[in-house]
Amino acid sequence: MLIIGLTGSIATGKSTVSSLLASPPYSLPIIDADQLARKVVEPGTPGYAAIVNYFGPSTPDLLLPAEPTINVNGGEPAPAPRPRPLNRPALGRRVFGTSEERKRDRMILNKIVHPAVRWEMYKSLLYYYLHGFWAVVLDVPLLFESGMDLICGTVVVVGVSDPAVQMARLRARDPHLSVEDAENRVRSQGDVKGKVEKAEFRGKESGRGVIVWNDGDKEALEREVRKAVATIQGSSPRWWAWWLLLAPPLGVGIAAWNLAVNYGIKRRWEKKEGTNKAKL
Repeated sequence: MLIIGLTGSIATGKSTVSSLLASPPYSLPIIDADQLARKVVEPGTPGYAAIVNYFGPSTPDLLLPAEPTINVNGGEPAPAPRPRPLNRPALGRRVFGTSEERKRDRMILNKIVHPAVRWEMYKSLLYYYLHGFWAVVLDVPLLFESGMDLICGTVVVVGVSDPAVQMARLRARDPHLSVEDAENRVRSQGDVKGKVEKAEFRGKESGRGVIVWNDGDKEALEREVRKAVATIQGSSPRWWAWWLLLAPPLGVGIAAWNLAVNYGIKRRWEKKEGTNKAKL
């Protein structure tokens, strides 16, 4: 089974591309890191408890207001109030930013959320492999930063050429964000140009790194997605996925080989970056 890593910075159109890939004619299963990140911090989970314990004392609006309880049975006691969900905008204001305090808080939040999200991802990957899917999309905003690109056969980066377009889309989507909040969120997910360069370094011609440009309307984006899928299918056809499913030892061997190749690419990228910094 081919693991397609889908990434991009905030407001580049990654969610739209994910929706297109999940719909006919592609109908690919999507493992959405953002959805899993919400799931693992729902009230009653260990992640929820850890966030409340750490951020609660210094973040008064961390939790949403409690829902009013209505006693419908006369004098009988009202049911116990439900745990209050996280106030995600308030938590976002606490962790997004470039100050040392924000970076520290974001690191702590990631240490709480990321291990639980990874576990849910691995369970989903196993499920789709056993059910014979030829490919699955791993939708992760911080794909490179989290190291999840190492398990991907190909990486698709959704990018925009003009940062101003990205900012305009973000503020149109989330009008409650101030200019400063929007800029902090864009910075926290990394430079789009850097993600594009990493994907191209993986192998643009071989299909290991694919760029989907989203500078135009939805029709233009659909054409970009169609072209990207054709490139991916050319490097990893459906019949190959069936071979890997029917011959598990071969599948394990290919997975190990892919991991080794990706690790080698990562080391070469890091060496290249180190050389470039030394020249400055």
